[in-house]
Amino acid sequence: MMNDLKARALEQLRVLRRGAAEIVSEEELLGKLERSLRTGVPLRVKLGADPSAPDLHLGHTVVLRKLRQFQDLGHQVIFLIGDFTGMIGDPTGRSETRKPLTPEEVQANAETYKKQIFKILDAGRTEICFNSEWLGRMDFAQVIRLTAQYTVARLLERDDFQKRYKEGRPIGVHEFLYPLAQGYDSVVLKADVELGGTDQKFNLLVARELQRGEGQEPQVALITPLLEGTDGVQKMSKSLGNYIGIDEPAKEIYGKTMSIPDSLIVKYAELAAGMLVEAVEAIHRGLGDGSLHPRAAKAEVAKKLVTLYYGEQAAEEAAVEFDRIFKEKGLPDDIEVFVVTDIPATDVREIRMEQEEGTRDTVPIPWLIKASGGTKSISEAKRLIRQGGVSLDGEVVRDEYFQVHMDREHLLRVGKRFFRRIKRGFNPRKNT
Repeated sequence: MMNDLKARALEQLRVLRRGAAEIVSEEELLGKLERSLRTGVPLRVKLGADPSAPDLHLGHTVVLRKLRQFQDLGHQVIFLIGDFTGMIGDPTGRSETRKPLTPEEVQANAETYKKQIFKILDAGRTEICFNSEWLGRMDFAQVIRLTAQYTVARLLERDDFQKRYKEGRPIGVHEFLYPLAQGYDSVVLKADVELGGTDQKFNLLVARELQRGEGQEPQVALITPLLEGTDGVQKMSKSLGNYIGIDEPAKEIYGKTMSIPDSLIVKYAELAAGMLVEAVEAIHRGLGDGSLHPRAAKAEVAKKLVTLYYGEQAAEEAAVEFDRIFKEKGLPDDIEVFVVTDIPATDVREIRMEQEEGTRDTVPIPWLIKASGGTKSISEAKRLIRQGGVSLDGEVVRDEYFQVHMDREHLLRVGKRFFRRIKRGFNPRKNT
């Protein structure tokens, strides 16, 4: 019986170890898994996320997929939304103090998180908590008792704090409270295991110390690698624009995956797409000996990713569409129409509106790009124009002050995958 328990625990550990950067410690995790199997009591496995942005991307899914593995092994999963810590702002990896979010921003983002995580997690077996339930109720005396459990010297061991301190950059006292607050979450939830990326290691280890101080068995820290974005350099981040969002259209997920550097193919296959070990190894061998072209490997990963979030049919359609655009130089089957209406006064101030005689029915192309959804700002639209990344009716536009005549329908293309049919609604210059 004992040998059977040990073997089953080792098998669970083997599954959980795959794709993990570090486990603190494997011996402790094995012991917890054995005890869980022996007693029939599932482990309490925690993952915390501050709702700092409204959308989840593939970088988030690396740790979410690991959480799903625990779920599939029969353990209790706790997805903690840091609605209180989100108002502090996680200082992890920051060279300056992060601007705290407002309660309204936190709540709005939290609602989208709740919807998106169930693309990966089993909703029926997921406990969702908000740390404002306990952190928001602490009085000042309780906060002092919490801070007394950790020293400033220990907090300054953290890389980003240490660097900022040496460079004379300001560190807010509230930032010192962040890892303590995150650690206290584990105390309240009595977490057996906490998951986090490599940038969260310090916070996860603080929680172990706080749990010891409360007489609890310290949690195991299972640390996952960070996923580089489509630029192949920086950690995937919405603010850097190198992300692939799990709520993006299927064709966008496919197209963005096809744009990743060759060096990331295997990593995306294993960490983001969750492909079977054999499939990942086959891709690795094929790329290594030249029997598999990188483009074919990316297509395999891209189809798997789209299938995960939209199903096989959507993946096939995205693949066909991509080939039409990039192989056959065709156009998407269904191009969204954007109807030109008034230009807001705020946008007018960002663009030079050269209204010569006879140009009352024209619009500046930077505004057109932003308004139709091609970029998030007029300045970004101008940058793309200067780089040759914008075309109108098949012709590259390089003049950031180019005026588009609205006497007929136009086809706008921004970058490789953004298309819009542009039609006139009413006088575009009404607000000017």
